Amino acid sequence: MAKDTREHMIETTAGLVHRRGFHGTSLNEILEQSGAPRGSLYYHFPGGKEELVLEATRQGVAIVTQLLKEVLTDSPDPADGVRAFVEAAAHELRDSGYVFGCPVAPIILDSPESSALAEVCQKALEEWQQVLVEGLDSAGIERGRAESLATVIVCGLEGGLILARARRDIAPLDAVAEELASMVQSARPRSTPA
Repeated sequence: MAKDTREHMIETTAGLVHRRGFHGTSLNEILEQSGAPRGSLYYHFPGGKEELVLEATRQGVAIVTQLLKEVLTDSPDPADGVRAFVEAAAHELRDSGYVFGCPVAPIILDSPESSALAEVCQKALEEWQQVLVEGLDSAGIERGRAESLATVIVCGLEGGLILARARRDIAPLDAVAEELASMVQSARPRSTPA
């Protein structure tokens, strides 16, 4: 079944924003590449480009958040979960031709002014850190250490995505995955023999 016009505009917008940033993406490009008539844009997104980018960003954030929760829940160890999450990001980046990485990074880097978009990006980063803190905390890592590690994990992943995209090679993310997993593993409390 063909995607509806609204979803196709959202997907097209996400791709363009990842390639060109918020300011480098025009409504004309979105309409041309999505094949949507101009009237559809304002029917589905009365707020125009910002509303469309906002929805594309929200959808990208929801996907990343769900994946992060799943890998932390499904992995037997939080170090394995962190490794799996970074590896999933690396594969997504590579499989997209080094276009799709973090759904909020292109917005943050291109549109720093205070706006609904900036707020969505800030909340997404905070939510990802909180999901990580909860996963690390539930594995017995002391809360303060879990908070610090969560910050390092997000920073490592974001920096790794930029480096991998610049090099068009996921090797930096492979290194990030292993180092972060090692840090998480070493932060876990040692079990004492019974």
